[in-house]
Amino acid sequence: MQSTKIRKTVLSLVAAGLLSATAITASIAVQAETGFATIDPTKGFAPLVEHVMPAVVSVEVKFQPAAADEAAPEVPEQFKEFFEQFPQFRDRFPGGPQRRGPGGAQGSGFVISADGYVVTNNHVVDNASEVTLRFQSGDEYTATVVGTDAKTDIALLKIKSEKSFPFVKFDDEEAKVGDWVMAVGNPFGLGGSVTTGIISARGRDIGSGPYDDFLQVDASINKGNSGGPTFDLEGEVVGVNTAIYSPSGGSVGIGFAIPAKLVQDVVKSLKDDGAVTRGWLGVRIQGVTEDLAEGLGLAKAEGAIINDLTENSPAQKSGLKQGDTILTVSGEPINDARELSRIIAKVKPGASVPVEIFRDGKRQTVDVKIGVMPSDTPKMASAKPEAKEEKGLDLSDFGLNVAPADDGAGVKITEIDPKSPAAMRGLQKGDVILQVGGTDVSSPGDIKTALKGEKSKQVIMLIKSGEQQRFVALPREKS
Repeated sequence: MQSTKIRKTVLSLVAAGLLSATAITASIAVQAETGFATIDPTKGFAPLVEHVMPAVVSVEVKFQPAAADEAAPEVPEQFKEFFEQFPQFRDRFPGGPQRRGPGGAQGSGFVISADGYVVTNNHVVDNASEVTLRFQSGDEYTATVVGTDAKTDIALLKIKSEKSFPFVKFDDEEAKVGDWVMAVGNPFGLGGSVTTGIISARGRDIGSGPYDDFLQVDASINKGNSGGPTFDLEGEVVGVNTAIYSPSGGSVGIGFAIPAKLVQDVVKSLKDDGAVTRGWLGVRIQGVTEDLAEGLGLAKAEGAIINDLTENSPAQKSGLKQGDTILTVSGEPINDARELSRIIAKVKPGASVPVEIFRDGKRQTVDVKIGVMPSDTPKMASAKPEAKEEKGLDLSDFGLNVAPADDGAGVKITEIDPKSPAAMRGLQKGDVILQVGGTDVSSPGDIKTALKGEKSKQVIMLIKSGEQQRFVALPREKS
């Protein structure tokens, strides 16, 4: 299998750079006689660089003057949650485009077909009025934005030319932790630069969106590298460089790349339709921990629990409820919340799928007609009952003191023991308890009533922190 893959890899890149489009097929057959051998890292990467560099471009972007301040943001919208978690890095977005001035920015990209389709990051070209691509040879071309997808941060460009361009291919096999990789891009506007390293981890979630599934690489990635490719040793693209984690603004060996398989799916949709249409369920979800599983009555930690629903969403219309745990979709097991998001996104809007849930200690199946993912954030269905005049409540079993929330929607935590299980699970003063044991609460008295009916050692509470909701399992310390 390895030899077969070697014979088919970047030959198309070489062929496209040397021959006319009508001779590409024949040239690949000729090149296959010699083959492009896998690089031996101990002997250097020069042969790999020679083969792939002609297809890597610097992306130079201009914006409308009125939109210049917001056209190339230091922190793109989809990464705000990441920087909320790590505020010490809020003023930097090292993986983002390198600014050139008030009306422009620079990033990286790579050609994926002989007719000039180019992949880069959405945040590199978002709101662009003009895009120029510069090849390592010095040749420059203008490009149009075919389509963008903010949720995965992918954009597809098309070079305005009838020429045949050198191009690279995506790897059809998943990169493995420990694989050697080479990143190519335009760091700090310096032009084509290469760095090497390995795949450090897979499946990283950095809070950039519901489809996070990043490769973590330790090859140096800096400002301006966004949109550039990460190659395997056979010259195939395994990922698109998107962001780094850094306390200094420069690379510290923790970079993130979007996996090739996800990029290919998005690129196909952008090329065919100019946009990505995803299936939509209309729920906010979270993973099920061991504590939550015990409180819910599940035999093991599995599935994704619904902590909120969108008004008039497919989920709400089908009868799904807050607190339901989704276990399978069309028979496919759901191991965590991100997996559910990715599976639903792939369902064709309008199709009905069987969704197995766990509710009130029982498994049941609900048929859900999947909708179209809306472009704007829809209104959630959480109800806000009227405020009740009531004194506070000492929940010493949980290390909490609570009082009615200011707007009557739930019960606010007024004091918390820093050594309590609640504090250990991330609860803070000011958080709001919306449910206890599946029962809505809007006053301390409601919590008393709900606790009387709770027999489990783990009490499930729905907690609101800021604009986010999540379920938390709190152990009873006293009987």
